Amino acid sequence: MKRIGLLFLLATLIIAFFAFDLHQWLSFETLKQSQARFDALFTASPWLVAGSFFALYIVVTALSLPGAAVMTLAAGALFGLTFGTVLVSFASSIGATFAFLVSRYLLRDTVQQRFGDKLKTINDGIARDGAFYLFTLRLVPVFPFFLINLVMGLTPLRTVTFYWVSQIGMLPGTLVYVNAGTQLGQLESPSGILSPELVLSFALLGLFPLIARSVVRRIRRRRVYAKWQRPKRYDRNLIVIGAGAAGLVSAYIAAAVKAKVTLIEAHKMGGDCLNYGCVPSKALIKSAKLAQQIRSADHYGLERGEARFSFRQVMARVQKVIHAVEPHDSVERYTKLGVEVLQGYARLLDPWTVEIKLKDGGTQRLTTRSIVIATGARPFVPPLPGIEEVGYLTSDTVWEAFAKLDHAPARLVVLGGGPIGCELAQSFARLGSQVTQIQRGPRIMPNEDEEVSRLAKAALEESGVNVLTHHEAVRCERSTANGDARKFIVVQHNEVEQRIEFDALLCAVGRVARLQGYGLEELGIETQRTVVTNDYLETLYPNILAAGDVAGPYQFTHTASHQAWFAAVNGLFGDLKRFKADYSVIPWSTFIDPEVARVGFNEQDAQRKGIAYEVTKYGIDELDRAIADGAAYGFVKVLTVPGKDRILGVTIVGEHAGDLLAEFVLAMKHGLGLNKILGTIHIYPTLAEANKYAAGEWKRAHAPQRLLAWLERYHTWKRG
Repeated sequence: MKRIGLLFLLATLIIAFFAFDLHQWLSFETLKQSQARFDALFTASPWLVAGSFFALYIVVTALSLPGAAVMTLAAGALFGLTFGTVLVSFASSIGATFAFLVSRYLLRDTVQQRFGDKLKTINDGIARDGAFYLFTLRLVPVFPFFLINLVMGLTPLRTVTFYWVSQIGMLPGTLVYVNAGTQLGQLESPSGILSPELVLSFALLGLFPLIARSVVRRIRRRRVYAKWQRPKRYDRNLIVIGAGAAGLVSAYIAAAVKAKVTLIEAHKMGGDCLNYGCVPSKALIKSAKLAQQIRSADHYGLERGEARFSFRQVMARVQKVIHAVEPHDSVERYTKLGVEVLQGYARLLDPWTVEIKLKDGGTQRLTTRSIVIATGARPFVPPLPGIEEVGYLTSDTVWEAFAKLDHAPARLVVLGGGPIGCELAQSFARLGSQVTQIQRGPRIMPNEDEEVSRLAKAALEESGVNVLTHHEAVRCERSTANGDARKFIVVQHNEVEQRIEFDALLCAVGRVARLQGYGLEELGIETQRTVVTNDYLETLYPNILAAGDVAGPYQFTHTASHQAWFAAVNGLFGDLKRFKADYSVIPWSTFIDPEVARVGFNEQDAQRKGIAYEVTKYGIDELDRAIADGAAYGFVKVLTVPGKDRILGVTIVGEHAGDLLAEFVLAMKHGLGLNKILGTIHIYPTLAEANKYAAGEWKRAHAPQRLLAWLERYHTWKRG
């Protein structure tokens, strides 16, 4: 009842404030009109006037009413810089504390009880560093102060801490505003607004957030590095740990701008993409697709035949492709570019020192201004009982293991329904394996729209894959009968267990960042599923950055390279200028047959986030070139802002979908709409025309019907 009564009182005061137009008294015009009378009152009763102003300021701030900024300017105009600053500084802090306490009394218990589990991280952070967080917010007024007062009341921050931090943190801003007010008080007419003194005061208002942000950043840096001894000089400008896509690009950029850079790799140059991921999988997919085309040659008017091949030679070709690409990522190439490449294991000893255990047995320590962590990710192996006993493969180990086989495994189980699992399941099925793909969820490729998942499942089943959705892997078993060892995986569906025998088990249920063994824990660098970074890819220490799979949020080679630019530039030039990593337009593709490519939102993303959209869809089965190529399947689906041609996202399913997507990626990146794509000449006959026809479908759906009706009348009139 007390809370309801207090809430009623506050609501009554706020309503009365607006109902009686009291906010008009807190305007510049009113202050100017009343300035002479106020000066006379202040001269007659200085303490009464000052006290009344002080009390009114507290009330305005405590009730979060508009007008505090005007009153701050008024304090300078009426009381002068020194006295006005003292009045406002204490009144604003006291009023803010009242608002803080009211918020805490009325709302904190309810909010914490309802959302306590979700707020745990915030509560822990406030309990640990609340004073610093509040000081940062007060010093850099990005958010309205009244909102800070109310939100902080919901946290465990102590009242005393809130008051003194607010008192100190708001003082610089108060000083700047009051100083501007002293100049406003000298204005006799609007033309005086351009006086040099007033222009300087408002310039200070504009510069203050920038200066404050710089001060806060320096304070944070000093605090973070306080327990470490900084080297007097540095051996390198940049050290990069990991020679995958992110590491290679980071080192390349550093060398290109003539920085002294060292690249450290513990295993193979080129990382997972070259050796275990993108390159070998695409080589395998090509061979598997060709085998499938031979079997379906009658589709092209040729004699249908049996695809005869040596599985060992197919896997040997995969290795040849890797070796052909290797020089692009080799030690020799990067050495010629100016990068020092060291083969060994790196560990951070402090924010500037890296110890390298070299593969030749030696140890080397280097100091550096900045570090980029680009250690990548590894396949995740689910902790299934018995999995170690039966043995398993991953997307990393499958290539070497299968290279020794004359034939594809007779029975292959693929665990996982994501892009990697789908690509490998379809390819090995086309190369002779009886493949069973197990997916725990209701559909494969769950990040795509349902219709895409259905189409992908149908494509895999047509290739011979037995796709089991809603099946959860429970355990693995090994048995020996008649001297033969047999391996099984047990899955559960609708509470019924089923045993599936296999010759090889391929785990493709995702990848996890490589975080252990690099000294991150000892330095206090926060890791969750990935290394925790800010918008600039900086870790707890601004000179230590992360890029690629180890940083997330995407695990694509092209996003790793994209992040590498930001990490390298911020690491080398962050003291002068920093750049936020841009994830606004991220494309990706799954290279099953048919390919699935996407950029931006799909329908399920938009629905989940409550984003309004329109759908335009063009079926590739109507495209001349697709019909001629025997690839008349799939679609282009575009999401746009309702009533406008601005693209929110695109999904393409079909032949060379990843290549076709590039036009939409460019359009979204540079703000070009479907009208621009429709007005662009596309070569006939090409698959790229599908993009233009999709734009045409949108245009047709948004044709100006009233105007067309008038045109029809016009043409009728012209015919007489």
